[in-house]
Amino acid sequence: MEPVPQPVPGKRTPLRKDADISRKSAFLLVPGLVLLVAGFLIPSAAMLFAPPDVPTSEIFARLGEMLTDPYDLEVIGRTVGLALAVTIICVVLGFPIAYWLARSPSRWSGVFLAVAIFPLMLSNVVRTFGWLVILGSKGALGQLLVQLGIVDVAPQLLYTKLAIVLGLTQLFLPLAIISCYSAVAQVDPGLDDASRGLGASRIRTMWNVVIPLTMPGIVVAATLVFAGSVTAYTTPYLLGGSSQRMLSTQLFNYASTTLDWASASATALIMTVLVFLVSGLSSLIGRKGATS
Repeated sequence: MEPVPQPVPGKRTPLRKDADISRKSAFLLVPGLVLLVAGFLIPSAAMLFAPPDVPTSEIFARLGEMLTDPYDLEVIGRTVGLALAVTIICVVLGFPIAYWLARSPSRWSGVFLAVAIFPLMLSNVVRTFGWLVILGSKGALGQLLVQLGIVDVAPQLLYTKLAIVLGLTQLFLPLAIISCYSAVAQVDPGLDDASRGLGASRIRTMWNVVIPLTMPGIVVAATLVFAGSVTAYTTPYLLGGSSQRMLSTQLFNYASTTLDWASASATALIMTVLVFLVSGLSSLIGRKGATS
């Protein structure tokens, strides 16, 4: 038997070196954690549970009223429904684009990727204003429908659920593309070739090989899009108006117009719970996808 090497006094072993590096790395997290607690967690808790001159009991009483009031339930249902619709559309459209960008042998693929994510560099107001020009009663889409003879009078597409879905889809599609692209780029292209070499079609290879391996990235994309859609304000406000209120526009109305801080905090609590529920569910799905 070979002799077991004994640690030399005064000399650190590799395990001790790794432990020292881990402790030093942990100290690097302290500034960020302090900033997170002082700049986000404490203000958020104060907003949710201790707004100006409003007891916590009143907030939860208002929360109970909102969860039983038909109008508030309609707003909650509209918010969740539109967010789910936008999430599905963004993932369905974003994943094939991301797959093509990640697998494309063209030297222009980097340029195409930059074009795909370029809208993220523009303001939300600028992108939403474009939809005002397109969807207005005298906008480009309405006039096109009239010119084609499909309708006699240009329809009012603004201030509808369709307008909100279109605006939010344009807003968050680049985010879905980035998340899916990162996941697809980590999958060995040789697996695609092996699957097709065994007789599988492109669609079957995509469904049985690529999608299962990239499921964590898809889940991240869906989570980001859903959370952003639930909490987005500018696009629902400009494209939905007062007839298609969502939780974000309702929150702004309570906090800035009626100054109903109890209702504002209750609305913020509902939005926070929705985001955390979806984040927890997506994390569970991502773990199952990674282990399967």
